Amino acid sequence: MEARGCPLRRERKIGPARIGPILGLPASTVHRILTRHRLNRLAFLDRPTGQVIRRYERDRPGELVHVDVKRGRIPNGGGHKVLGRQAGRATRSAVGFDFVHSAVDDHSRPASSEIHGDETADTCAGFLRRAAAFFIASGIDRIERVLTDNAWPYRKSFAWRLALADLGAVGKLTRAYRPQTNGKVERFNRTLLDEWAYGGPISRTTNGQRPWQTSCTPTTTTAATPHSTASHHHPREQPCGSIHLGPVSSN
Repeated sequence: MEARGCPLRRERKIGPARIGPILGLPASTVHRILTRHRLNRLAFLDRPTGQVIRRYERDRPGELVHVDVKRGRIPNGGGHKVLGRQAGRATRSAVGFDFVHSAVDDHSRPASSEIHGDETADTCAGFLRRAAAFFIASGIDRIERVLTDNAWPYRKSFAWRLALADLGAVGKLTRAYRPQTNGKVERFNRTLLDEWAYGGPISRTTNGQRPWQTSCTPTTTTAATPHSTASHHHPREQPCGSIHLGPVSSN
């Protein structure tokens, strides 16, 4: 039964209530079978292949740092995620995107983020240097590897390669169309969106800062919250754990 039930879960993504009648088993029995094979939650599976996701954590701080850029645009006063679709249309503007550059250490989870007006090679390289300085000041001896997606600045630019060389680090790229490989910083991006960028209406300040450059509270509150992937310790209780919001560029 297990040999028949598990492929149904992987290939068709159906649950115990539908697998049970096919196998002639109660749904509760099917659920126990799926749990035994770690197939009881679809979140455990890679959707395209149906294979159980293999989660990992490096052995020491600095062994691997995840880097990514999240693009966003929030109009003055908030957008549709806070105000609703109808009201959100009224605040829509033609202002360009902001780019949040983030780096997360794979082992101890300290994070550093900066907001910029672009994701050019020079900007990415400059962010890496400053993030590395923050990690080193937090107690990480050195950065050994940096994992990114396949964006052009990470694959082709001399500025990025020079920044890696200065740090004595090796650049690693995710497989194409596989953002899950860089999942730790991708999850951090989602936290920034849910708890910071889209957490409530924010307004442009008189000095011309973009709206979401003025609301950074979650970057401090998250550091004091137990982390489920860190044995429910606070990030600060992990080696070097903290969260840092770097300078905001004027471009």
